[in-house]
Amino acid sequence: MTHLSITPLAQWETGNELSTPLFISGPCSAETEEQVLETCIRLAKKPYVKILRAGIWKPRTRPNSFEGIGSIGLKWLKEAGRQTGLPVMTEVANVKHVYEALRMGIDILWIGARTTVNPFAVQEIADALRGVDIPVMVKNPVNPDLELWIGAFERLNHAGITKIAAIHRGFSAYGKNKYRNRPQWEIPIELMRRIPDLTVICDPSHICGNRALLQEVAQKAMDLNFGGLMIESHICPGKALSDAQQQIEPEVYHQLIENLILRKTTSTDSVFLHTLEELREIINEFDDKILELIAQRMKVAEDIGHYKKANGITILQPNRWDEIIHTRSKHGKELGLSEEFVSALLNAIHKESIQHQATIMNAKEPKIQPVKNG
Repeated sequence: MTHLSITPLAQWETGNELSTPLFISGPCSAETEEQVLETCIRLAKKPYVKILRAGIWKPRTRPNSFEGIGSIGLKWLKEAGRQTGLPVMTEVANVKHVYEALRMGIDILWIGARTTVNPFAVQEIADALRGVDIPVMVKNPVNPDLELWIGAFERLNHAGITKIAAIHRGFSAYGKNKYRNRPQWEIPIELMRRIPDLTVICDPSHICGNRALLQEVAQKAMDLNFGGLMIESHICPGKALSDAQQQIEPEVYHQLIENLILRKTTSTDSVFLHTLEELREIINEFDDKILELIAQRMKVAEDIGHYKKANGITILQPNRWDEIIHTRSKHGKELGLSEEFVSALLNAIHKESIQHQATIMNAKEPKIQPVKNG
């Protein structure tokens, strides 16, 4: 468990009461004053948005793309906050951005994925914020590196920033995928375990890259007990200058939030708690049996390792491994297990098995000492 000094979300001083689930929305990019104000005012017509967001400086993958309107957009965003009575936030990627945002009185900052991946950049931002009492949210790095993500929180914390939250926006991966950025939910879940006081917000817009998937991902984040959602909105998504496919109109945003099923984290019902405890005990017994079976499997793998070593045979047998993948995946599917899960499980077991065999194959044989006569 990682220990950080974190101020609970409800105690953040933003001029507006914050609690979980925390819903954040606004345009991907500030484009015009009219676009920013109309988007934010329409969002604020229903009490679902607690923080307004807009990108002022946009780090784009390719040059000649729209890279943000620049500092003038801060005035529009701040005016939107004044007219709606809501706190506003924007992304900062360097020290200049920090100073500009602070000068304009922006309430909350966030550090983007491309910045989080660079410890030098994060440290410079942390140093620029030293002595400043302002909340900072940190998006996960573009690559699935939990330690790098945690390192950003630590750098901010060492600079005296305690109002910290995380934003999960998925991870880049090569090749076609259902999502723009793969969720890899296990990584933010592990972050919650490592830093239990940290509020983790989900950014379905950047995970999906497609507005048609937003409801599904937003619901999953709520089911996984995330602390809130950041979803991009635009008065005319089809004409947006950046990320047009993932933005939705304010009224569609309202409908998305209304369609969410928000579940409790616990219950005081004694029957429920007793039944849950009994079922969890059954799970514990199965887990113990699974571990015992895997340990027995590794013993057999070690025997195979000794036999291969004695006969000069390599550890990896591609044909055998291919056979295991195909037959076990088919059997797992028949048992109602997903192909993704079975594949991940088999790969983990295979990796451990190879490690056990490698230890045996590479062990040095003890030298036999000659027996002395007499």
